[in-house]
Amino acid sequence: MSFEITGTLVKKYEVETKGESFRVRDFVIKANDGGQYDNFVKFQTTQDRTAIIDDFNEGDEIKVHFDLRGRQWQEKYFTNLNAWRVESLSKAATPPAGGAAEESFNDFPTAGEEPAAEASDDLPF
Repeated sequence: MSFEITGTLVKKYEVETKGESFRVRDFVIKANDGGQYDNFVKFQTTQDRTAIIDDFNEGDEIKVHFDLRGRQWQEKYFTNLNAWRVESLSKAATPPAGGAAEESFNDFPTAGEEPAAEASDDLPF
């Protein structure tokens, strides 16, 4: 089961090595849920996914894709929010420079201009 949430990156922790080869890294976001009180959510990344937060800085607006993971150990229960992908909200909203999105945007008429007639509009509606 996969979930996603948006928020502001508040804290990035260093990568920790557990045992001989298991790596883990945590980070915290302040969720954009519109509630009356601040909602801080802590995520965990493991192994090769510990690097997914490297390119982000505290204060960045991000979207986190994650799974719920639960386990039992010695009559205790633990739940982790296992992050597997992080996206920048500001980068996602900006089209690439010189890309097709920029060219098609420039094709729209500016205020006061009439749109150009389509020469090959063969759609039935």
